[in-house]
Amino acid sequence: MATGEQGQVRGASGGGGPVVDAGWTLRGGTDPDTAALANVLAHRGVVGPDGPLTEPLLLVVGGGLGAGYILWEFTHDDSRVVTLGFTHSWQYFDRRLAATVDRLGLDVRWSRTGGSVAAARALASTLEAGDPAIVWPDRYQVGYWNLPEFLDGQGGHPVVAYAGSDDRVHVDDRTLAPLTVPTAVLDRARARVGSYKNTMLVVQSSDTVVPADRLRAAVRDGLAATGDHLAGSSTSFALPAWRKWSRMLVDQRAAKGWPTVFADRRGLLRALAGVWEAVEPAGMDGGHLRGLFADGLAQAAAVLDEPALADEAQRWREIGQRWHLLAETALPDDVPAIVRLRELTATVTGAVAAGDAASAEREAAADRLWRLRAEHADASPLDEERLASIRTTMSTQLAAIHDAETGAVASLRAVLSR
Repeated sequence: MATGEQGQVRGASGGGGPVVDAGWTLRGGTDPDTAALANVLAHRGVVGPDGPLTEPLLLVVGGGLGAGYILWEFTHDDSRVVTLGFTHSWQYFDRRLAATVDRLGLDVRWSRTGGSVAAARALASTLEAGDPAIVWPDRYQVGYWNLPEFLDGQGGHPVVAYAGSDDRVHVDDRTLAPLTVPTAVLDRARARVGSYKNTMLVVQSSDTVVPADRLRAAVRDGLAATGDHLAGSSTSFALPAWRKWSRMLVDQRAAKGWPTVFADRRGLLRALAGVWEAVEPAGMDGGHLRGLFADGLAQAAAVLDEPALADEAQRWREIGQRWHLLAETALPDDVPAIVRLRELTATVTGAVAAGDAASAEREAAADRLWRLRAEHADASPLDEERLASIRTTMSTQLAAIHDAETGAVASLRAVLSR
């Protein structure tokens, strides 16, 4: 398995080449949305004029990066949860994929069946026809992430269902080895979240070359969407979110300031761990994706015959390193309990990539992880002085990230306007 706290969590397997399961090649991936689509297109033989439509390039076509910060407070269990967004339209489950397939001119079928029986039948029929389907299961309900019950119904990311056998469905969640889920469990997980209940996306295009002019327009439109989105004024869904978060970390008076919200320190480790998991690829969502976007920019430079985009790629790689340093600040690696928390998180993610063969390892690591998090739910292993220093340092780092991304967006838009 391929795990780590920097770079991609999952990638192509080693010297033996990728595993093929039930005719489906397990290629891994980073971002759930674009990895799912890239793998489906590769399976269906949909390519660009110069070869495969890669995950980084599809990230660009879909609108690229986003920015988002929300600190939720829930009265029913007195929890405080940090939500971060790193992709275009991150708050909408289907917009990036919808924009991507539309810009590429692909023939697709969306199914949004409300009834669970009909949805289960539609998925079974699709798999029996030999077609893979992108579906959205709830992470708790689908089982293999081994999450605690209080995360039931809080959603999940897209995965590919590509085959059915013996009352189980073969699922590709950026995996490198076969991963299966009981059919009834997957059906239940797909029906759990009301906002995207039983949604399914099936690519019907096959053995198709996306024309060069169509691909160029798709890449240019995606890059324009990146610039427009990040340059927006929203303090929750555009670059000003990083500036607001920077202030809230140290604001002693604001109702949503961290000194106020976490005055009793309850839930603080969960918040800091949530930051680390969202930013680093060791979590479930692929991390901040600035490096993946940089790879996409480098490929876009060739598609658009615009060498200046390669220079923009380097800007985003450097910004990605800033995000890594922020994550290191949030969960410092000189505290034994935090080191263990980080290790266990990466182990669970890596064991998901390793499929069914690593189910026992995954379950054991998840059990230890959530026991450790529960142990420190009300009492962080960091003392008050260290916590204050962490908040201050993160605030400074976020302000610098905001400025760096603002400058990078302006530079990207200038290149596109030529």
